[in-house]
Amino acid sequence: MTNGTAEGMAKGTASGTCREVRLARRPQGPVTDDLFEIVEVPVPEPGSGQVLVRNTHMGVAAVMRTLMDETSAVPMPSYEIGAPLHGAAVGEVVAAPGTDLNPGDLVEHRLGWREYSLLDAGGAQRLDPDLMPDPAAYLSQGPTALMGIARGAEVRPGDTVFVTGAAGGVGSLAGQIARQYGAARVIGSTGSREKADRLIKELGYDAVVIRGAGPIEEQLREAAPEGIDALFDNVGGEQLQAALALANRGARLAIVGALASQLSGEGAAPTPVDTLSLLARSITMRGVALHDHRDLIPEWNRRFAEGLREGTLTFPHARLHGIEQAPRALRELTEGRHLGAVVVEL
Repeated sequence: MTNGTAEGMAKGTASGTCREVRLARRPQGPVTDDLFEIVEVPVPEPGSGQVLVRNTHMGVAAVMRTLMDETSAVPMPSYEIGAPLHGAAVGEVVAAPGTDLNPGDLVEHRLGWREYSLLDAGGAQRLDPDLMPDPAAYLSQGPTALMGIARGAEVRPGDTVFVTGAAGGVGSLAGQIARQYGAARVIGSTGSREKADRLIKELGYDAVVIRGAGPIEEQLREAAPEGIDALFDNVGGEQLQAALALANRGARLAIVGALASQLSGEGAAPTPVDTLSLLARSITMRGVALHDHRDLIPEWNRRFAEGLREGTLTFPHARLHGIEQAPRALRELTEGRHLGAVVVEL
């Protein structure tokens, strides 16, 4: 931790300058490195009521590809051409005149994609530097995973649970949480045999269906011969349709993400739904988004810190180093290169 402005300014800056990543143009398909530009700018000067933060870690997430489009259905502001991107980041306060924050405090905020962030004090959430064994763990997507398992799918002891997109930052934690909630069988989906093997060996999944290795419904029937009781859906499309076909009476289906649409670059990926079948089987299907469940964040942080220290939870993630690696981090995440979350250490 830094102890004041001078020491903070000495780290990661050159003559009072710092770097930020801007959106150069809008994508017409997958994420490519030429969509970004890295610009050197003066380190901002905080005014009264503002906080200057030296960012140490930032996270990337699939929703960022959606925000690169001019408009989207996501209830978050789209990125602007020529302006820095934004997203979750953790850093140390350099200066915070007229606020209750002090130099050296650890905070989380939403102005990542830059080495130094200037924000109003209300946008910085003070963190306990001793809670997590690694400050990057504050950037996990665990709150979304906990929300989907506990409040969306309402996982219960004895359930068979299907988690789509199980190798991502959300899914790699959702399977672990489902087990903590008493799931008897946890099935995931992913895009490669290598990831499937790791989900089983490292993260405790009982079986995994693989996108591109045959019809998803057939694979899911083999993995869940008695059907599924709960769905944590990150993907939509064919995987959601397979889950609908295998859902038992009284099943709870949580729609948490829509990667089939977000990462295809082709817009919506509609899924046919037989509403009479849902009615006959008393199936509940609901969409859940973290902005309606933000009270879960402190609960997750406590649960995650305890689990990491006791070894009952793990934080699968890839870590890239340097702000210049941020575009690559998002590109590789959307390409499915990594298992778990993707974090950039600045």
